[in-house]
Amino acid sequence: LCNCSSAGTAECNHTTGQCLCLPGYTGPRCQSCAHGFFPEQGHCQPCACSPAGATSDQCDHSGKCQCKAGVTGLKCDRCSEGFYRFNDSTCEPCQCNNHSQSCDSSTGTCLDCQENTEGKHCELCKEGFYQSTHGCQHCPCSTVASTGTCHIQPGETIPRCDKCKLGYTGLNCNQCDKGYYNSDSICMRCECNGNVDPVLSPSVCQPDSGECIGCLYHTTGFHCELCEEGYSRDPEGTNCTRKEATPTPEPREFTTSAPNTTKATSFSTAVLNSTLSPTTLQTIFPISSSDNSTAAFADVSWTQFNIIILTVIIIVVVLLMGFVGAVYMYREYQNRKLNAPFWTIELKEDNISFSSYHDSIPNADVSGLLEDDGNEVAPNGQLTLTTPMHNYKA
Repeated sequence: LCNCSSAGTAECNHTTGQCLCLPGYTGPRCQSCAHGFFPEQGHCQPCACSPAGATSDQCDHSGKCQCKAGVTGLKCDRCSEGFYRFNDSTCEPCQCNNHSQSCDSSTGTCLDCQENTEGKHCELCKEGFYQSTHGCQHCPCSTVASTGTCHIQPGETIPRCDKCKLGYTGLNCNQCDKGYYNSDSICMRCECNGNVDPVLSPSVCQPDSGECIGCLYHTTGFHCELCEEGYSRDPEGTNCTRKEATPTPEPREFTTSAPNTTKATSFSTAVLNSTLSPTTLQTIFPISSSDNSTAAFADVSWTQFNIIILTVIIIVVVLLMGFVGAVYMYREYQNRKLNAPFWTIELKEDNISFSSYHDSIPNADVSGLLEDDGNEVAPNGQLTLTTPMHNYKA
């Protein structure tokens, strides 16, 4: 009797009793899977191991092939993580400079570069980082003042910003360029109204305050917005032009002479200018055209002139007050002299002699000198003293 496996037997030799097995089967009764096959759901299936990735064509009962290093997969037909380029020999390891553990299995491009790196093989630093001995370090470049990227030039150890933005300069773009000033850590353009020449004043304005340096065209001010003293804006309001000076008459000496005198009287130009106009002066005092006319007085400023006039006025007032006081004092003295009660009385044995200071003064008023009702002044100037007992005359 053949007693062959129905699943793996093609036919049975009834003479010898030998079973003829199907492909993939083996054994006396074709009940086992041949080399390179594995049982799956009651049938023997080929292992189909990749000849490039597997060490042999044999697989285990689960159908998994024995793979070479860097090769993975059930049939050893693809590269393991960290390897790429599956070929006839083996898979090549990824070249990621230890910044990634995986790469594209076909191209070898590194995936998920770490430590601020990028590139096909994680050989570059990301934007905003630079390569140093300690790896990729952050650039000391502000994105406000620069592009944020930097590099280290050969022979240098300090990074240099690649490109500064407008208005910034310096190794790390942390300084204000010429024509700009620092305003709260931001570089602002100098505002000088076009009145500063960058060739003559390269910095244009103070780097810390913005005050303009070297204002031109007769301008002044913090922003060169004002005109210098003696200058004013032109009608267009753009340029500063010199103010037109008001002409002042030159000081001259005027000489006049009376018809019957030969002595010339000179008038101070300052006094004449303060009271009369030049036209009036020329009308009243014609200027002599002879070569012997007096030269012009020295120039005196209006302030000095006013001081001189004020001094003269004060002196005149003081003199007038002194004169009035003297007249008053003199008149008081005369009045006191006329009314002075100076009396001289001589008492003799049978006669009383009486005289006064007023006897020497004509028309002197002696009434009231003696207030006694018993005293009378005789018309001849004698004083009569009357008492209840006697009557005396002086």
